[in-house]
Amino acid sequence: MTIFPVTRTAVPSPPAALLARPAEAPGDGTRLPFLRHIGPNWYASVMGTAIVASAGAMLPVDVPGLRAACTVVWALSALLLLAVLAARAGHWLCHRDQARAHLLDPAVAPFYGCLSMALMAVGGATLTVGQDVVGARAALAVDVVLFVAGTAIGLVAAVVVPYLMVVRHRPAPGTASPVWLLPLVAPMVSASQGALLVPHVAAGQGREALLLACYAMFGLSLLATLVVLPLVFSRLVHQGPLPLALTPTLFLVLGPLGQSTTAVNQLADVAPGAVGAPYASAFGAFAVLYGVPVMGFALLWLALATAMVVRAARNGMGFAMTWWAFTFPVGTCVTGAAGLARHTGLDALTWLAVALYGALVVAWAAAGARTALGVVSGALTAAPVPPRPATARTT
Repeated sequence: MTIFPVTRTAVPSPPAALLARPAEAPGDGTRLPFLRHIGPNWYASVMGTAIVASAGAMLPVDVPGLRAACTVVWALSALLLLAVLAARAGHWLCHRDQARAHLLDPAVAPFYGCLSMALMAVGGATLTVGQDVVGARAALAVDVVLFVAGTAIGLVAAVVVPYLMVVRHRPAPGTASPVWLLPLVAPMVSASQGALLVPHVAAGQGREALLLACYAMFGLSLLATLVVLPLVFSRLVHQGPLPLALTPTLFLVLGPLGQSTTAVNQLADVAPGAVGAPYASAFGAFAVLYGVPVMGFALLWLALATAMVVRAARNGMGFAMTWWAFTFPVGTCVTGAAGLARHTGLDALTWLAVALYGALVVAWAAAGARTALGVVSGALTAAPVPPRPATARTT
């Protein structure tokens, strides 16, 4: 599927550009060199950690000790957020050439949407779990600040990144990547996280406005995803598998699917106190009528992405920061399934949420452990190496 004129100059495939960078110019990286290659993709580790805490708190089952464990994970996500924010600030201060290059790189620029989602993921986890430690009032204040900042950044990224892709990046036909979804799904995270704040707004115009603004961001993200997702699948069908290290990014497609299901269910929960009874009832019905089919497609994509990852692992796929794609997107499916279980009362959906959460915890532990080892050894802060190409399509 071609959406750009064929007369445009082709650029390196986004997957290849993500891990392969031009050689550093002499003199680059003399100040805090270990920060030179800390890109916006590192925010994915914050998102993946925060979702473990918030998804665990939303499970429709009572597991002894789970709440305490989620509180510990929430605290870790907050510390990670501070650490990555500091590292990224140092990156911009000491390596502005690399930071500008990231912004103009079609493989890296979409990761700026991760900053928005990291802020809101930690904010939501603070309100749902962290209040046990800091108190309800402080948790609400933190969530409001992070929600406002994250939403603003996410809306800007949802416009600026596609704009840059059109006027500066100009990717060649057939190079669509699941990474393109990142700035587009950020407003969907705002829609679901905003639902947590609706009851805290005074009844009346303000509460209704926030609810409808969340639905507007839901629509913004959903329709944008429907534009990009066919390009991603077309790229896979016509160009073959992604490079081995980038195969985990296929899990990013689960993000808008699970997050949209989460959003409609959480918004339906708070609609009765914000809009009239007829609309509240309609929103409740919409949560199930939309959520069930989308969750079905999410499970289909989960199976396809898992098969592709197994294939890549058999062909030598090693660890990369792309492993964090196994966490947040799967976590959104956990919260989406939990929301559907809450609205339908079906035990099958409850156990689906539990099973997905188990997979999420395993994936988070694996990605977290390998990331920690990579940071300690310096492997993850060194200049990236070109990715191994995909193997033949017949294997």
